[in-house]
Amino acid sequence: MDQKNIRLILAYDGTRYHGWQRQKNAATLQEVIEKKIQIMTGEAPNLIASGRTDAGVHALNQVCNFLTHSSIPPQSLQKGLNSLLPEDIWIKDAAYVPLHFHARYSAKSKRYEYRILNREAPDIFQRAFLWHIRPRLDVESMAACLSHLVGTHDFSSFRASGSGNANPVRSVMRAEIHGPEKDRLRIVMEADGFLRHMVRNIAGTLVEAGLGKITPRRFKEIVEAKDRRLAGLNAPAAGLFLVEVNYLSSDLS
Repeated sequence: MDQKNIRLILAYDGTRYHGWQRQKNAATLQEVIEKKIQIMTGEAPNLIASGRTDAGVHALNQVCNFLTHSSIPPQSLQKGLNSLLPEDIWIKDAAYVPLHFHARYSAKSKRYEYRILNREAPDIFQRAFLWHIRPRLDVESMAACLSHLVGTHDFSSFRASGSGNANPVRSVMRAEIHGPEKDRLRIVMEADGFLRHMVRNIAGTLVEAGLGKITPRRFKEIVEAKDRRLAGLNAPAAGLFLVEVNYLSSDLS
């Protein structure tokens, strides 16, 4: 039977998972989904994601793919997986794609959002999906900082310590802040790729600007310094969402 390549689009609440990538003695998204695929197909898949979200990070449209010899149509696979998966993971779409399609290496850009609740009182029902900041943030200052990120830069100042990314250069197409909308702010970033913890480290540094601890000029200097020690804290994983992954149409059909 011919080998097929199936693309899945997932939404998940990452709160109770130790990230995407399978690990020993820890529940991960990859492992949970692979086990359900194996139940349906009888094969042990290697599920490839567009990116390895960290522990506690969420996704609205994570893209992944796997190779299979199974004859189960994608729509039937989608329905069956959704009946097997826990309630915090949902398969939004399943489709055949060309054998050359690779969820990670075929991706042309990704869009993330970091979400902040900016008011005195917390939202106890949304605490797994927002970073609660009590003092009023200066949104204009944060927007001015973000303007320094658009373009191609070395983002060493915002990558995780000990990161395995050999090349810290990334091209950012979009860096914006939206809100406040009902006391909520959304930091939106789209790039050809992201370093580990890059968005969360940027968010942590932006909050320092919003609190008046650094100026937009100082933020620019931090970017140019390529030194993680100068940037702000690593913002909590709860506020981060993978929103969209973009591909060329030729890679999908």
